[in-house]
Parts: sequence; structure tokens; C-alpha cells
Amino acid sequence: MIEPRPLEDVPPITGLRGVFCDIDDTLTHHGRLVPEAFQALHRLRAEGLRVVPITGRPGGWVDHLARMWPVDGVVGENGGLWFYHRDGRLHRRFLQPPAERQANRARLTALADEILAAVPGTALASDQPYRELDLAIDFCEDVPPLPDADIDRIVACFQAAGATCKVSSIHVNGWYGRFDKLEGCRRLLAELWGESLDDVADAYAFFGDSANDEPMFRFFPLSVGVANVRRFLPRMAQGPRWITRGEGGHGFAEGVGILLERRA
Repeated sequence: MIEPRPLEDVPPITGLRGVFCDIDDTLTHHGRLVPEAFQALHRLRAEGLRVVPITGRPGGWVDHLARMWPVDGVVGENGGLWFYHRDGRLHRRFLQPPAERQANRARLTALADEILAAVPGTALASDQPYRELDLAIDFCEDVPPLPDADIDRIVACFQAAGATCKVSSIHVNGWYGRFDKLEGCRRLLAELWGESLDDVADAYAFFGDSANDEPMFRFFPLSVGVANVRRFLPRMAQGPRWITRGEGGHGFAEGVGILLERRA
């Protein structure tokens, strides 16, 4: 893997249209939203740039974020859904139709019991009741942190059941179907702005921190990891091209400042 370069070395940026970003441990630090990071979202919007968080968090959270935050839309559940507020109402989009989501939910509920029994110390994520498409297993948010070996065992359980699986900084998320953060990003961009992501990759930056951000790190030339991404680099074949000095939301605020300074 190529070592990410310090973001302060980034050359002048032309044609920047917007910023995509993860939330947990990218806008937050030790589980709390960093004020400077939230202000950075406002700053991006004030500069006329598009802002879209792309997160593993559930549809219930995405509903709130799309309504209340200074963003153009939100992609949630690792790409399985995308919501945006426009013309005075919230628009909710899902990659899978209701019947497919219902059938997959039954399979995931059974799988949850297997994983919790196989890996002691795990728990369902506290936000699981608000999820539409995936299963989130908590390994450090509301339970004592588990070692990497236990995280690997959770991943193995998902894979043995034929589920897609991604590791975030707090949960292992699994689902049935073919999608990831990048696919959700593609769908939202096409719907909101009529753009093909393949044609405009150079016009967007992405900030992330963990292994479920790998599709985004791989795709965007201007991919940025906040400093704590280093913990997850061994789990990725492709990490970010650039990295901040600060961790979590502090690194995000730092990075936004650099991008705006370098913006031509």
C-alpha cells in the first residue's frame, strides 16, 4: 500500500464542486461531534460547495441529518439508502425494494443470534432498531473494546453466511446485496445533480477514517484520511492518498481549511 501523503502538501485544487465525508471518527472524536468540524460543514456550504455525509449509520439517523444538518443529502447504511431534503420535504430512496428488505431482515436477525453467541463481548449496535438494510455488530461503541482477533471472527461469521461485510471504526456491518458507500454516492449524485460520478471524480474530495471507506479512498483522487485512519490501513488494500495531522473531527476541520486555501 502507498503511504498517504500529508495533506498540507496537496497542490492547488481546481474545479472543486463538493466534499463527501464519513461521520463517526471523521467528524467526531471519542464519540462526540467536534464543533470545529460542524462549523467546517457550514463553511463549505457558504463557499458554494456541495456537502454529503456518507456513513454506515442507520436510516433513522439519516432522516434527522438530512433534515437538520448543513448538507445537501446523506448516504446511509454503507450505501443502501440516500435521503435528501428538497422543495420543503424529505425524499427517501432505497437501493432495495420493500419485499427484498423484509426478506433480508429475517436472514440478518437469525445471523445476529449466531454472531452474538460465537463472539462473546459483542452486542447489537444501539442504533440497530433504526436500520433498514443492514446488521451492525458493536465491538467498541457501547461495549468494552474487543481485540482485532474478535473483529476478524465477526467478519468471518458474516462471510460464512454469504453476507457482504465492512468494518467501521465502531461496528462490523453486514448486509445481503451488492452495494457499498461508493454505489450510494453514485445514486445520490445522479439523482440530485444529474452527474455521472465516473465523469466528475476529480471534482470531489472525500474524508474518511476506516475500512468501510476503502471504496471511496480507492475511487477519489482527492481522498483524505483523518490521522486515526492509520489503525485501519492494515485492513485495506487501498487507503487514502492524503492524510491530516489531526484525528477525527479535528483533522476534518484542519483538512477543510487546507482544501479551501488550495482551492483555485
